[in-house]
Amino acid sequence: MSRIGRLPIDIPGGVTVSIDGQVVTTKGPKGELVLTVKAPIVAVIEENQVVVTRPDEERLSRSLHGLTRTLIANQIVGVTQGYSKGLEIVGTGYRVAAKGDSLEFALGFSHSITVDPPKGISFTVEGNNKLV
Repeated sequence: MSRIGRLPIDIPGGVTVSIDGQVVTTKGPKGELVLTVKAPIVAVIEENQVVVTRPDEERLSRSLHGLTRTLIANQIVGVTQGYSKGLEIVGTGYRVAAKGDSLEFALGFSHSITVDPPKGISFTVEGNNKLV
């Protein structure tokens, strides 16, 4: 049995998880995520927990078991807390500044580079060389 795959996933308050065949839909305060589970793996909801099982001990089933459990757990984190990624810009004259919703980078070119955020993503600038 997979050490990761055998662990049930708790469903926190404010999050709804629905399973329709092989499709797992997770809804929460930060949005909605959908995952299609590969064929040999089965996900079910039992007592406010998501349980992922596999039908046999074949190599494909074993490898997908823990992966599927982790992907569903990551969906729950994504719809409750969201994700954050930091970037530190290092170099002489390299800097970043927030201009409204977009970012303006000075990266050693003769011109600055402006980046608009994709839908659902926000930028936070700390100082002139740290981006969160």
